[in-house]
Amino acid sequence: MSAVAEIPVPSPVSPGWLQRLSALDRAQRMRLGVGLALLVAVAIAAIVLGRQPDYRVLFANLNDKDGGAIVAQLSQMNVPYKHADGGGAILIPADRVHDVRLRLATQGLPKGSVAGFELMESSKFGMTQFQERLNFQRGLEGELTRSIQALSSVQGARVHLALPNQNGFFREQQKPSASVLVSLHPGRILDRAQLAGIVHLVASSVPELAPSAVSVLDDTGKLLSQSPDAAGSNGIDAQQLLYVQQMEQQYTKRIMDILEPVVGRNNVKAQVSAEVDFSQTESTSEQFRPNQTPDSSTIRSQQVLESRGNSTSTATGAVGAVANQPPAPSAAPINGANPPPAAAGQQGTESGTSKRESTINYEVDKTVRVVRGNNWAVKRLSAAVVVNYQSAEDKGKTVAKALTPEQLEQMTALVRETIGFNKDRGDSVNLMNTPFQVEAAQVNDTPLWKQPEMVDLAKSLAWPVGAVLFAALVLLGLVRPALKGGAAARPGATAVAGGTVDALEAEQPERPALPAPAKKDELLPVTPEQMLLENARVLAKENPMAVANILKTWVNGDHA
Repeated sequence: MSAVAEIPVPSPVSPGWLQRLSALDRAQRMRLGVGLALLVAVAIAAIVLGRQPDYRVLFANLNDKDGGAIVAQLSQMNVPYKHADGGGAILIPADRVHDVRLRLATQGLPKGSVAGFELMESSKFGMTQFQERLNFQRGLEGELTRSIQALSSVQGARVHLALPNQNGFFREQQKPSASVLVSLHPGRILDRAQLAGIVHLVASSVPELAPSAVSVLDDTGKLLSQSPDAAGSNGIDAQQLLYVQQMEQQYTKRIMDILEPVVGRNNVKAQVSAEVDFSQTESTSEQFRPNQTPDSSTIRSQQVLESRGNSTSTATGAVGAVANQPPAPSAAPINGANPPPAAAGQQGTESGTSKRESTINYEVDKTVRVVRGNNWAVKRLSAAVVVNYQSAEDKGKTVAKALTPEQLEQMTALVRETIGFNKDRGDSVNLMNTPFQVEAAQVNDTPLWKQPEMVDLAKSLAWPVGAVLFAALVLLGLVRPALKGGAAARPGATAVAGGTVDALEAEQPERPALPAPAKKDELLPVTPEQMLLENARVLAKENPMAVANILKTWVNGDHA
C-alpha cells in the first residue's frame, strides 16, 4: 500500500515580471543586466549622434594669430568648433554661424580684415597731425581695398597710396601715385575694361591723382596696367590674344554649322588659324603735280603796273603874228591822200608814251595725306577640316564609305565661302576625309568594394548598420537566453484531483483546437488511486526536494 502526502498549494496565477526575475539565477540576471545596459548605451549613442549639429565654415584662410584669438573667444562663449583644411578653417554649428560672426566683429576679430574709415573713430587724445594724416591714408586704402574686392574676379587686394605733403612754399608740387596688388580667383582674368575701371576708381578717389600714376599688378608680379604707348611697344597684349581666339572660334563655329547638317553630328572637326596685323602705322605724304596752263591754274596774287606820259617837239615856224594863230583843225583826207602840210605859222608837234607791267603768281598743286593704321586687319586665314566616312547599307550590313571627289569639292567650296576665302592674301583650306577612331569604352577594373562611391556609402552607413547589428546581437545573445532560461527553471506542479496538489503552469495562451485522438490505454477509466500515483510521479520528477522531505518524514515517523 502506497501513501502519498498531500501538499496544499495555492491556485495557479499568471506570474509577473518580478516573479520572472526572481526565478532567474545569478548568472542569468547578470547576463540580462549587461544586455539591457548595452541596449541603453546603443540607444543613447544613436540619439546623440543623430542630433549632432551640421558644422559650417566660420572663417577661412586665417593666420595663426587671428585663429588663436578666435578659438579663445569661442571657448569663452561655449561654442563647439572644429578645424578643417589643416587648421586653415574653423567650423561651428550651422545655426550659430551668423550670431558668432556678429559677436566676434564687435570685438574686432579677425583683426586681419580690412579696416576703413572706422580708424578715424578711435582717435586718441594728444594725436599729432602726422598721425591723423596717416590714419586718414590707411582708412582711404582700406576703403579702396573693399571696393576692389567687391569685383567678382578679385579674391583679395591691397592698395598703397603715396600722398606727398602739399606745401604752398614749393614751386613744383609733387603729384600723388598709387599701386594696387590684386589676387584673382583660379581661372579668372581681368579684361581691359575691368583694369580701366580699377585704375579710374583709384584715381577718382584721390585728389589730383592721374590715371597714368596708378599701377595694377597681379599676385605673380605681372604689370597689368600699361599706357597705350607701352602696350604697343611691348607687342601683343592679352586683349589682342583674346580677340584672335574669339575670331578663330567664330570661324570654327561657322564651319561646323554649315557641315554638320550634311555629314551629321560628331562627324566633322574643324580648326581655324588667323593671323591678324596689330601693327600701328602712321604715314604723311605730300604730292606736287606738274604745272598747268594759265586757264586751268588758280591765281594766288596779281600785280599790274601801268604809266603814261606826253612830249612836245621844238617850233620851227616863222616868228610873228602868223605863229600866234591857233592851228587849223585837221581833216582826214577823203581819198586817202597825204595830209596837208602844217600851216606856216605852226611851231612844233606833241607825242604820248605809255608803260604797263603785270606780275601774276599761280598756286602750286600740293596733296598732304596722313594715314593711321590700327584696324586689326586679318592678314591670313588657314582652315583645316576633317570629315568622317559616311555610313551606308551594303547587303544588309552597315559599312563606312569614303566621300566622292565631287562631294569633297563641294564641301571645300562651302568652307571657303564660309570663312571669306581670299586668294590674294594667301588663305588656305584643307579638307580631309578619313574614318574616325572609335574609342572603346573604358572598363573599370577596380573592385566594387574599392570604388570611391562604395567607400563613401559604406562610411555613411557604417554607424547605423553597426548599431542595429550590435543591438540585435545583444538581444539574441544575452536578453533572450536569459528570459528563456528563467521560464524553463521556474518550478511548477500539476493539479491534483480534489484540490490537494496544484501545478504551477507556465504562462501559455489558450488556443482552441480539436482534441487529440485518445490512446489505447487512455480509453480505460482512470481510478483515483492511479491519478494520485501519477501525480506523485510528476511531483517526484519536477520537485525532487519536496519528495525527499516527504520520505524523510516517513522514515522518521513524523506525522505528515
